[in-house]
Amino acid sequence: MNFATQDNNLAQAKPLRDGGAGTPRDEDPAGQDPGRDPAPQDPQHDPQAARQARHRRRYAWIGTLASVVLFVISLGVLGKLVSTVTWAELRTAFLAATPNQIGIAIALVVVSYLFLTCYDALALRQLKLRVPYRTTALASFTSYAVSFNLGFPLLTAGTVRYWIYSGQGLSPGRIAALTIVAGFTFWLGMGAVLGISLIREAEPLSHLTYTSVLFNQGLGVATLAAVVAYLAWVSVRRRSVKVRGWRLELPGLKLSLSQMLVGAGDVCAAAGVLYVLLPAGHGVSFEAFVAIYVLAAMLGIASHAPGGLGVFEATVLLALSGLPRESVLGALLLFRVCYYLIPFVVALAALGAYEIAKRARLTPREAPDDDAESDPTP
Repeated sequence: MNFATQDNNLAQAKPLRDGGAGTPRDEDPAGQDPGRDPAPQDPQHDPQAARQARHRRRYAWIGTLASVVLFVISLGVLGKLVSTVTWAELRTAFLAATPNQIGIAIALVVVSYLFLTCYDALALRQLKLRVPYRTTALASFTSYAVSFNLGFPLLTAGTVRYWIYSGQGLSPGRIAALTIVAGFTFWLGMGAVLGISLIREAEPLSHLTYTSVLFNQGLGVATLAAVVAYLAWVSVRRRSVKVRGWRLELPGLKLSLSQMLVGAGDVCAAAGVLYVLLPAGHGVSFEAFVAIYVLAAMLGIASHAPGGLGVFEATVLLALSGLPRESVLGALLLFRVCYYLIPFVVALAALGAYEIAKRARLTPREAPDDDAESDPTP
């Protein structure tokens, strides 16, 4: 598969509003004035710039070290938790799911990934770009399915997005801007769901996680306050962020609310996949379980492990320690199959079909020309 080949005959993405004729594609990744910062001073001649560079390197190492430590600790906890589970018990628990449970789980997987396609659709709307939904759905679904399994989302998801969106005329800068806006959708949804769940289910969660009711309520209020503060911040006037010298205008209140609802729908559907696979009679409400799922997902993201592997499982097992361990572990393994493995296989097949169709469009059709092949008349 050739990632570099592009169909020059495909229509370029057009802005919803005229952004000004003659603007080069790669000059403006957000469909707006890039607002490039002035050229930075040479660190060797600017002591302040040199100090800032050292601070950035130091914080980068701290973040990487914290991720590694979290991952190692989680693996140790996970190993200790499953050390008492035999393969026979795990196999029995894995196969204990009924066809009805699996059917509902697959349906919720489809719903979750449909919400994920809306991430890119909302980002394209913010960037004032017209791209057919079938292309948006393909790029969004395949990029998330691949990055969930392989990790390194900036590299894996970015490569898949570029492969598909570049055929629609989007430059690498625009694709990077799209990825940033889609990230806001994810975190707004996670924050809203986590805050509401912690406040409403503070007491049940205190028994599951061995924390106080007041702590859960305080964390929930702080999380919701952060979400509301962001919504208020973008509603007052147009806001923008600068990434490597590019200015990206953030969505306003109306689009941010849409992002929050889409992100919340995705999170609830994904949590529902694991919830329906848990053993019957567990007695945990869905709203309380969503809070556990979000916290486990956040820790998994912080670990930078593909799909939060190991960290996510350890967190869920600790929170649901009152349930049979082999049954919860079996549900977690089946969740991995339904939510990660099956979409990954489907995404690879879809990318293969896309590449075949793309090459078929690029290959000139050779029609026979009987007149040209006939002998000329002397």
